[in-house]
Amino acid sequence: MFVLGLTGSIGMGKSTTAAMFRAEGIKVHDADAVVHSLYRGAAAPAIEAAFPGAMRDGAVDRSRLGACVFDDPSALRRLEAIIHPMVAASRDVFLAEATKSGERLVVLDVPLLFETGIDRMVDAVVLVSAPETVQKERASARPGMTPQRLAAILAKQIPDAEKRARAHFIIDTSSGFAAAERQVRGILRALAGAADKAKSRSEI
Repeated sequence: MFVLGLTGSIGMGKSTTAAMFRAEGIKVHDADAVVHSLYRGAAAPAIEAAFPGAMRDGAVDRSRLGACVFDDPSALRRLEAIIHPMVAASRDVFLAEATKSGERLVVLDVPLLFETGIDRMVDAVVLVSAPETVQKERASARPGMTPQRLAAILAKQIPDAEKRARAHFIIDTSSGFAAAERQVRGILRALAGAADKAKSRSEI
């Protein structure tokens, strides 16, 4: 089975691109969605214990939690020590089930793929990218986003230029959905042979 890593900095259109892979019949493990689920369930008690007041109405309140960790590297590390193993366990189950069902290719959608070293776990990396002006315009339109907050988020992410140098494929989302969809289909065509070889190896 061929494992494709999908990543991209804030405002680049990664989530929309992940949906395009799904529309092509590719199974996608969405790390962000897993985290959101954990905040509503398994991780909530441990997070509340580590960050009292982070929960509201039985689930972790992302804005409250963000206030606890955003400018505190040690607090962020404590949060990651809770969340990352749970996300890894979910990813392992996803990969095991995909292998069992005979999938030729799957996608791991990970916002901080390079930053967390998960790029070493995949067979190839797709970077979703766009010009800086487009990125900042999109990100600034998000609820609660300020120039200061955006700058702080970008400071924690590897620069897009470095990600471009390290990625195997780049999807430019600045030209609209139709163009991005064509790029997704082109990548899948390019990887069809590699995915078949990966499937054959898994069956040996």
